[in-house]
Amino acid sequence: MPATFDINILLVEDEIGLSTAIEECLLLEGFNIEVARDIPSALTTATGKPFDLGLVDINLPGGNGLDLIEKLRKTGAGVLVISARNELADKIKGLDLGADDYLPKPFHMSELLARIRAVLRRREPLTINRITFNNIQLELDTRQVTVAEKELNLTKSEFSLLCHFLDNAGRVLSKEALAEALLGAEAHSLVSTEFVYSHIKNLRSKLIKAGANDHINAVYGVGYRWDAV
Repeated sequence: MPATFDINILLVEDEIGLSTAIEECLLLEGFNIEVARDIPSALTTATGKPFDLGLVDINLPGGNGLDLIEKLRKTGAGVLVISARNELADKIKGLDLGADDYLPKPFHMSELLARIRAVLRRREPLTINRITFNNIQLELDTRQVTVAEKELNLTKSEFSLLCHFLDNAGRVLSKEALAEALLGAEAHSLVSTEFVYSHIKNLRSKLIKAGANDHINAVYGVGYRWDAV
């Protein structure tokens, strides 16, 4: 089901197969998207109209994708870097230039969508009011959750936990980070974060029982990760 919002996205990617796949995915989700495959055309397109978000590759004909970040940020757009170059120096430079997030290739489309929505919500909290992940759908304004179009009853903590996982799909989240997502600043005074496990166990059980796949995986000694596949 397409989302009910009007968001303009500039995709800057020279791999035709990948750019086509991303474009089709975002159009199905209800986003407006324009594609550029080199730096000169990207600069022209970015200057010609306002965008809410730029998806920018680093290795591009006619220049470096990092050069686009400052241009896009000056227009008020969010920036999500997508690149096969996962070197720490590139990531740090991109973030220092103002990128909101950095997603290394290869990635699953579900993870890309989760990162896009997270960036948009951080920048414009009222713009995105729906999250869709496979057959799971969250309505943020009403706090309604459905799985395969059937309503799922979650507690406030379980809803917050699910939102945080979807915002960070593919990332490993420590129990401390999850505790902070649930309790805010109060989490810093906790002696133990074991309560997080109980909420995760209950959330996983409800999702699976409702017909969703089990996306929550424990990463030994670190925390948990919502897998995009």
